[in-house]
Amino acid sequence: MNNMTRAAITVLSAGAIEPGLVKVIDAFRRETGREIKVAFATAPTIVKRIGGGETVDVIIAPPTALDELVKAGKTALVERVSVGRIGVGVAVRQSAPAPRIATVDEFKQSLLNAESVVYNQASTGIYIERLFDRLGLAEQLKAKTTRYPDFAAVLSHVIKGKGNEIALGATAVIIEAANRGLKFVGPLPAEIQNYTNYAATVAADGAAKETAREFVRYLATPAAKVAFAEAGIE
Repeated sequence: MNNMTRAAITVLSAGAIEPGLVKVIDAFRRETGREIKVAFATAPTIVKRIGGGETVDVIIAPPTALDELVKAGKTALVERVSVGRIGVGVAVRQSAPAPRIATVDEFKQSLLNAESVVYNQASTGIYIERLFDRLGLAEQLKAKTTRYPDFAAVLSHVIKGKGNEIALGATAVIIEAANRGLKFVGPLPAEIQNYTNYAATVAADGAAKETAREFVRYLATPAAKVAFAEAGIE
């Protein structure tokens, strides 16, 4: 078995960047011959899993989550590479009419008109929950709001619906789900838009540190940046 084959690495990544990361990993495999095993989870789950003793080679998550892991000694502050940022978008079932969301007032009215509002428990969902409080909508939307552990469940809820369901989530994931029955209505109005940044770092307890560093650095290459941009990751 040669070195190329032995140097396989494991990656635990935030699910929002999956559409772009999958393409980047494929390119890295082709160029280097190295094997990568990747799993996706929400940021809180990543912190919980790594904090609970799970061992991986590379962690990709919002900087705040990585900072928590630095404090816990699970990753170092060095070898951190910015992957990109993702905004929040609005989606409906492919066959449903698009709600009006061009202004904050239109967005609020569309939410109030919806039969159900769904979003996840990841970084995007945390922002949306606070946004509803800020807009004075939390109480009015409470009875018809459902939060799921991940966007896959949000997608399932909307495409199986028959009424006026509105989904909120990371724009990159919504765009990627367009061929599975979801329609991307557009990003949140600029005044209330929020971007979640994502960065990659080498885990402290990983076994394949050299290959892990190589992969993390690859995420900052022009080719990787193009792949991320095509997936809606700025």
